[in-house]
Amino acid sequence: MNENPILYAEDEEDDVYFIRRAFEQAGILNPLAVVPDGQRAINYLAGNGHYANRNVHPLPCLVILDMKMPEKSGLEVLKWIRSQPAICTLPVLMLTSSSHDADMQRAYVQGANGYLVKPGSPADQVTMAKAIKDYWLMQNRSAMTHA
Repeated sequence: MNENPILYAEDEEDDVYFIRRAFEQAGILNPLAVVPDGQRAINYLAGNGHYANRNVHPLPCLVILDMKMPEKSGLEVLKWIRSQPAICTLPVLMLTSSSHDADMQRAYVQGANGYLVKPGSPADQVTMAKAIKDYWLMQNRSAMTHA
């Protein structure tokens, strides 16, 4: 399994707590690098400012974006990622409370690899975390890990 971090861009502290707990229960060993808004997600990925030291802030193996965040939305971050030659193939999942077809369509058109609606129960959160682990961290072969 890839030991690089998973970058999680989420502005709701409760959601961060629940995903962190679900990842631990699912046995995900990758560190979770959390940023509270879209602009900081871009700064992390670009290695700007506070995130310049790649030994401390290595590129993630997976990015999980909330749709609605301060500074820049998840869709804006996704569009930026897909425009950056060095990281344009980085796997990106949208994890949002929106189950609107239009939001899902926009995410896939912008290049999302997956669209997940935030589960309501702790058991469903762990089930989702196990699915992320089994597919995105163990089975999927990312172009980023072979670059």
